[in-house]
Amino acid sequence: MPTPPPADVLEPHATDEVETRAEFDRRLATGSLAGLTVQGLRLDLDPAPDLTAVTVAGTLFVGCRFASREVGADLVRRGANVVPPFSGLPYPTQPSHLYSPEDLAAGFAEAGFAGMYDTRVYAHFRAHGGALPDVREALGQRLHDHGVDNALADATRAWLAAYGPQSVVGIMGGHAVPRGSAPYRMAAVLGWELARADRLVVTGGGPGVMEAANLGAYLAGRPAEELTAAIDLLATAPDFTDHDRYTAVALRVRERYAPPPVPRQRGAELQWARTGGLSIPTWLYGHEPANLFAGRIAKYFSNAIREDTILRLARGGIVFAPGRAGTVQEVFQAATKTFYGTDGASGAYVFLDRAYWTRELPVEALLRPLLAASPFGDLSSTIHLTDDVREAVRVLTATA
Repeated sequence: MPTPPPADVLEPHATDEVETRAEFDRRLATGSLAGLTVQGLRLDLDPAPDLTAVTVAGTLFVGCRFASREVGADLVRRGANVVPPFSGLPYPTQPSHLYSPEDLAAGFAEAGFAGMYDTRVYAHFRAHGGALPDVREALGQRLHDHGVDNALADATRAWLAAYGPQSVVGIMGGHAVPRGSAPYRMAAVLGWELARADRLVVTGGGPGVMEAANLGAYLAGRPAEELTAAIDLLATAPDFTDHDRYTAVALRVRERYAPPPVPRQRGAELQWARTGGLSIPTWLYGHEPANLFAGRIAKYFSNAIREDTILRLARGGIVFAPGRAGTVQEVFQAATKTFYGTDGASGAYVFLDRAYWTRELPVEALLRPLLAASPFGDLSSTIHLTDDVREAVRVLTATA
């Protein structure tokens, strides 16, 4: 493994991007769009902007729709670069915002699980090569995932400015944990406690432990008794392979326990973070139903990008609940980043269920000497094993 790249390779670079029609109209009024990147805008809707006299040298239009093909061709003739949205795709090639649970569940009321947006995109993904798509599909997917990258940076900017990177906590664990089980309830309480302590909960967006953690964050503004009642209701459809029942009950819980709106002067722009947190799933695992309790969902086609993004964001520590191969992979992928300081200082590694991680899968025995040998000094003290959710919360909220 080589040494990590220089910091300026990893840090986000400032770009002059236009992602809303209001911002576009403001820029247009100046007479120049030169050098801007205009992303995913419907410039074909009334009132369609007059672009004939504006300077567009070096302007990049990505995934924008124009009133006619001639408008796009004229922009190219005058020095702009135009990457139009791909036709025939069920997903946007340049999304300007993260998904919401309502976005992914759209169509369920009319056609059940098979008719949901999330399911239809997965069906398209499989029909066009899955993880090895043809060239046209690959380009569409890469553009989509780049748009999600941008939208994720936009969505987390206000939170990070207010609370710092050490306030973001990742929660990993088994996807097959049934609703209502003891590990599910433990993960839900963990998410509830962390969100109430002003931590942004981040998960991989799947079922099991991941859903439970986002559920806890979703209900952070409600008393513990209501969290218990919500889990009891979800437990009537415990198995994620029963797609329609599993999804229907999740939507029922969302409706019954919908958080009240927050007045803008009290931080409405961060309401999503306080009512569900963030999930980062992938259509590679689209056979698993969507986790509908995150406040915002950064769904990718590329699992590699998705995995790295979760770990890059979780600078305030990571909780590893019991899981199998996927969770163990995440343990050592995270350890690589910590060992080399790839993304800066790491928070605590909290392993829930001491017996599981020391006897059944003795990860701790290998991880501790590895982190002790980091070029940044002995980092083995970042490892914590516990059977107590509240102890885990104390560890994760002791600093930051």
